[in-house]
Amino acid sequence: METATSVSTNPRTVEEVFTDFRARRAAIVRALTSEVDQFYSLCDPEKDNLCLYGYPNDSWEVNLPAEEVPPELPEPALGINFARDGMQRKDWLSLVAVHSDSWLLAVAFYHGARLNHNDRKRLFSMINDLPTVFEVVSERRQTKDKIPADNSGSKSKVSSKRINDGQLKNTKPVLKEDEEEDEDEDEEHGDTICGICEGIYSSDEFWIGCDICQRWYHGKCVKVTFAKAQTIKSYKCPLCSSKKVRQ
Repeated sequence: METATSVSTNPRTVEEVFTDFRARRAAIVRALTSEVDQFYSLCDPEKDNLCLYGYPNDSWEVNLPAEEVPPELPEPALGINFARDGMQRKDWLSLVAVHSDSWLLAVAFYHGARLNHNDRKRLFSMINDLPTVFEVVSERRQTKDKIPADNSGSKSKVSSKRINDGQLKNTKPVLKEDEEEDEDEDEEHGDTICGICEGIYSSDEFWIGCDICQRWYHGKCVKVTFAKAQTIKSYKCPLCSSKKVRQ
């Protein structure tokens, strides 16, 4: 089907297939976390069979399944909207997440079918290093993006400062004269990943940390700008916010 303004890719190498997988996965994670209210409203049980698609341009879409048989690519689970009102919201989202994981793997190995044995093994290893969508949505796995709440003696993302009651927040954009410092920061926080897109920390991007779960996020992934962060006393990420709503 591959719509979303007809995004089409034909990845051939391990790296290209993994990049395609990662972009689709990041889009679906957003749909089920930071953009979950929009996703929920689109899955109207009164509509026909609907599917959740993630695209290689980082966008997602709820749409009818492909009409062509066989389809251009493996299709995601259809009819996800029918179970929406018959289950608890968190259980329904977990179910969609599991089916999405299955679909993402199917697409990746459809693209990787012509890879040799060692390349397929490497592809799976790269995919397996990321938490599954289900693990992110259900918080079953603590990802590597945590850093201690108290960072005395060390820097946090993009030079942090203490605000109000000692909560850590990102501050200024990186200045050119700080480049050497930033290389040290990149090494120090190299294992820190964004809780939404799983991107690895880089000092030239704005990041913000959740004061509840201590996860870190790209500002763009949670729709928080540097200016907006300065006005937030205690930041709560989309996952922690949605958990409170469920309770």
